[in-house]
Amino acid sequence: MPQQDALHLARWTVTSGSNAQSRGAVVIEAGDHHWQASASGNGAVDALFGAVDKALAEVLAGHPRLVGFVVRSLGEGPGAEGLVTVTILPPAGAEGARGEGEYSGASTNTNIIAASIEAYVVALNNMLDEAHWAGAAESAAAPKRGPKAAPRQRAEYDKSKAKHDTTSWFEQ
Repeated sequence: MPQQDALHLARWTVTSGSNAQSRGAVVIEAGDHHWQASASGNGAVDALFGAVDKALAEVLAGHPRLVGFVVRSLGEGPGAEGLVTVTILPPAGAEGARGEGEYSGASTNTNIIAASIEAYVVALNNMLDEAHWAGAAESAAAPKRGPKAAPRQRAEYDKSKAKHDTTSWFEQ
């Protein structure tokens, strides 16, 4: 069972088309921490996975390696749910126990893109549930101290100002 401060996909959006690069944006919450990011990709799912990776780069100290992505229909017709299973490895270069293991996540939905991003977050939560990842989100969200501390890049999520337009790039 995921920890109380497990990652939660608060919202996501994606644009994709045949003559344009896909663009995805996410807002992720864990306890009282909030991260948001957007990214481009070679498809809707790739763009959303990239946005999650970018939002959580400080938490994960790199990007997880996607090693499995399976989509399976659970029924027939337009109302049928699809089952998406995602398998990841920890970020390349992660040291010690944090560099080991294989983690999977699964989700069902009639929207395969939604099931894909949800399964990815479940896989990340399964990885972060390991004892050697304890405190990763809190460490990344803590303010840096000292004269050489870089400014925080973590975004605060204000629901009253949640008008994140990911389509404006398309109209340029």
